[in-house]
Amino acid sequence: MASGNAPLNPFSRGDVLAQTGEEASIFDALAIDSFGVPESVLMENAGRSAALVVQYLYRPNHVVAFVGAGNNGGDSLVLLRTMASWGVDVTAVMVADRSASDPLLHGWPVQSVIHDVGVNDDLIARALREADVIADGILGTGARGVPRQRETAAIRLINASDAPVVSLDIPSGADATSGAIPGEVVKAELTVSFGAPKTGSLLYPARGYVGRHVTLDIGLPPLSESDTGGRIVTPQWVSGQLPVRETDTHKNRVGRLLIVGGAMGMAGAVILAARGAFHAGAGFVQVCTSAANRDLVQAAIPEAIFIPSEDLEALREAAAQTDALVVGPGLGTGLESEIMLDQTLGQGSQPVLLDADALNLAAQGSISLSQIGSMRPVLITPHYGEMTRLAPELVSADSRLDVARAFASECAISVLLKGAPSIVASPAQPILFDTQGSSDLAVAGMGDMLSGVCGALMAQGLEPAVAGAVGLYLSGRAARISERGAGLMPSDVSERIPDVLLEKTDVRGNFPFPFVVFDAEADQ
Repeated sequence: MASGNAPLNPFSRGDVLAQTGEEASIFDALAIDSFGVPESVLMENAGRSAALVVQYLYRPNHVVAFVGAGNNGGDSLVLLRTMASWGVDVTAVMVADRSASDPLLHGWPVQSVIHDVGVNDDLIARALREADVIADGILGTGARGVPRQRETAAIRLINASDAPVVSLDIPSGADATSGAIPGEVVKAELTVSFGAPKTGSLLYPARGYVGRHVTLDIGLPPLSESDTGGRIVTPQWVSGQLPVRETDTHKNRVGRLLIVGGAMGMAGAVILAARGAFHAGAGFVQVCTSAANRDLVQAAIPEAIFIPSEDLEALREAAAQTDALVVGPGLGTGLESEIMLDQTLGQGSQPVLLDADALNLAAQGSISLSQIGSMRPVLITPHYGEMTRLAPELVSADSRLDVARAFASECAISVLLKGAPSIVASPAQPILFDTQGSSDLAVAGMGDMLSGVCGALMAQGLEPAVAGAVGLYLSGRAARISERGAGLMPSDVSERIPDVLLEKTDVRGNFPFPFVVFDAEADQ
């Protein structure tokens, strides 16, 4: 059961892979051409399943659908026809040149109104005043760029209405791959996607227009990682990744972690990292920081072993004997910090997490991330400013997804790029999308705590990318069940992580339909 009053979210039935708009189009074509699934069957399944969701949530008497060209418009016609057969009053507002007697209507007499700029405005306004639900089927996942004039006018009509809006696959006007909004976009209360969520719906700014996000199985073939650009980090997925302790074990076998950082006056960074590490299950944590920080560190986290950074021999010995390293929180960027970094990374081939000043030193050329990546597993955890310093040529030209993916491949490392949402990229693997982040986490020190959590997971055997994704989930979920809102502190988060680790996933979901594979509440 979930802890506190916060429901476990999002619901998923097994792993949930996400597709770009292009990947979705290619996969649809594969289903039709190679697996023999008729296109009309896919539209029938999509429209009818969406109608069931709309009926369950809203119990409408009158539904208005804005019908565009192509499959997205076809889905909305099937939705209208289905609801008409159930006795619901329906109106189709045609935003494309398609027949009012479209074969998808199966002969059902669906009222149809042609929409164009300045055409039938009164009739459409009357229908919208009577609507209990508006379905958005104007633009699909293949749309790119600014909507045309006719589509833009329709989007404005939808957004001006008071009725709840249900978008099919993705809100019209949003880019299904990047989440970009180049022009007008539908503001949906609910988005019903088909087959798999689209990556654009997971990324801002589009994510802010999606509302509640429900994904339905419509009879497509099973997805594999080669068919997708992303994977969503859900409670169900995380539960299958968490380290499992043997009953007969001890502290040195359940994760030994060394945290290196905390220049004089920066003890808080390593304290927060160490607390996160212990609460995430590390069995043995050592903290290497300035001798001037000894009293603060030992008073705040007496469970950790203290190593003065001035004792380079002790640092080398600890680095050689640990299961994983976290380097960077509060480290500083002076010559002494460079020496500490060099001495730490020169021992063994254990996984290492580089954060904060370790990344600033990398940006200065003190270390080569690609060289380190050729010698050991690496996870870096930059925010966008740090990423800009590391790879200005990528950041200036590409989206966050492309930046993370390209830098991970270039350096042969895993990249946890913090943001809204945070994502994790690693070479030749799907992007991992965080689902638990919120603005409450925008607090100084939260990144230090996250580094400790991810480092502890690496020390317990998780691969860097998986450790990054699971660490994001644990931290975000702990923040949520803390229920502290904007008053949240990093210590609040780390103290609730053990509660998250004890949570059990509930595979029943909120819908009585077995075809619902993903259900994420709207961002608050």
